[in-house]
Amino acid sequence: MKLIVITGPSGSGKTLLGNKFAESLDSSILIKTDSYYRDNLIIKLLSIFFYDIYDRPISIKDKELIQTINSLIKEEKHITFYNYDFKYKISSKQVRYFKNFKNIRFIILEGIFAHRLNLNYKDSINIICDQKKDVCLIRRITRDQFERGRNINEVIRKFNKSWYLFFTNLKKFKAQNKVTTLRSDDNVMHEKIINKLDKQNKKETKENIE
Repeated sequence: MKLIVITGPSGSGKTLLGNKFAESLDSSILIKTDSYYRDNLIIKLLSIFFYDIYDRPISIKDKELIQTINSLIKEEKHITFYNYDFKYKISSKQVRYFKNFKNIRFIILEGIFAHRLNLNYKDSINIICDQKKDVCLIRRITRDQFERGRNINEVIRKFNKSWYLFFTNLKKFKAQNKVTTLRSDDNVMHEKIINKLDKQNKKETKENIE
């Protein structure tokens, strides 16, 4: 299986791009880092003192997330996935049964922390969502107000901190790994990447058969 990593600052279009890749690649499964937020007492206490705690990797279940990915790669029959309710800040898990993995060739990992896990990014396809800051802010305000019940001042404060943290940590990632910058509405570039992946997939499938 090939890992496709889609990351970017808050509101840059990661979810849209992840869904587009999942729809274009029939042989794929989409995992969102947002689904792996912690809901334990420690994180809830830290959120009182650090308003940007949910913009830091400590806020997600990184071991569980990596385990989900590794379970898919190892083609285990029972795989645990997580889901997070942003309104009530509650995490839940679901064990899914996989009969076979013949139709799963790509794992799409999408999220603001997708590039900050203990994974081998030199073997993955790394995509960074590119979008202007003012556009990202508008998207963040719309999302967080209506979907997550936050007030506008809180959203702006969290967004600015999140923006700073993302690009501060992105420098090291870009220096160590090969990355592709892509806008979520750049359909031409999206098609080029999909066609390239399809060709590689067909080639690898043919080699495995032979």
